[in-house]
Amino acid sequence: MEEELLRELLPAMVERRRHLHRHPELSFMEKETTAFVRHILEELGVELSSGKGDIGVIGTIRGELPGKTVALRADMDALPLQDEKSCEYASQVPGVMHACGHDGHTAILLAVAEYFSRQKEKLQGNIRLIFQPAEEVCPGGAVSMIEGGALEGVNVIYGIHLWTPIPVGTAASAPGPLMASTDEFFIEVHGKGGHGGMPHMAVDSVVAGAALVLQLQSVVSRSIDPLDPVVVTIGSIQGGTAQNAIAERCRLAGTVRCFREETRSIIRGKIETLTEHTAQAYGAYSSVEYMTGYPSLINDENEFKRFLLTAMEVPNLKGELSAQIMPAEDFAYYLQEVPGCFILVGAGNEDKGIVYPHHHPKFDIDEDAMLHAAGLMIKMAESYQLEHA
Repeated sequence: MEEELLRELLPAMVERRRHLHRHPELSFMEKETTAFVRHILEELGVELSSGKGDIGVIGTIRGELPGKTVALRADMDALPLQDEKSCEYASQVPGVMHACGHDGHTAILLAVAEYFSRQKEKLQGNIRLIFQPAEEVCPGGAVSMIEGGALEGVNVIYGIHLWTPIPVGTAASAPGPLMASTDEFFIEVHGKGGHGGMPHMAVDSVVAGAALVLQLQSVVSRSIDPLDPVVVTIGSIQGGTAQNAIAERCRLAGTVRCFREETRSIIRGKIETLTEHTAQAYGAYSSVEYMTGYPSLINDENEFKRFLLTAMEVPNLKGELSAQIMPAEDFAYYLQEVPGCFILVGAGNEDKGIVYPHHHPKFDIDEDAMLHAAGLMIKMAESYQLEHA
């Protein structure tokens, strides 16, 4: 890796990240971001295609030496949050902000594209650039990018996520499962409405719903191996409109996170069974809408080892083993198709006041982390291509 060239690209990386931070776009709506990316890649002479649809970009840089094709991915979407930061690059779009670092991911991959575009004579194989929409909402953008040809001819894939829970200067990953699968469920409890002073004449859906919230806690505590990480969360319960009326309907919404497909199936069955029986016990009836989301993200063990070795070669960066984490990522779909590794790159810094978690209205990153992330992606690609030259 040419360290001087990479450092030369840092100012543009920061400028592009801040531009994208000012102009965020929600999932499946990243048309201006797509145009921004395409314009830069066209100026670099990168071979382009749009994948499936008019958002997202697939680029290919062809080296002058024979070798394998390495794919590198960045996500581009923002979140429906109001930016509460006080800085010159705060979001200019009301109610929308980059609260997860995807603006940084896009800027990083653009810098990596510029790096390899200047290194074609030394490049042993090809670099596939995947600028993906809609990581934040199911069904996500990864599947459509794959259907659009993003992985055609690809031998391995790498992705990074700027991660504020880790201090800048550290990167972490894990062999095998790193991030959980994610499913969502929506429960409707149907009772019989009535007067709050005459409960015996009604069937209280809120009481049944409240009992169901407690019953669902037993799914993890009494149905799953304690050594198998699982989360079942009820994030919303809504029922009724007046203090003196018994609600005819109550709606619950929740999420399930786990790492094993067998566990995933067991949890779904338990939720559906408990919902039916609990509602019946209170004289109500129920329905469950269960939405299967992203699978667990499973890294290739050999590519994880490559990460540990290459991290040592990136200036001011150390690599370490990560614990499994419950957030989900649709990068998992790419890893179901080709081997690869997804890496968390530390972007938190207490000294700079960068302490807010992802999806927080004051979220920000230490922009020095972008240099680490770009260097790591470049080193991973070069290492793989050198090994398989």
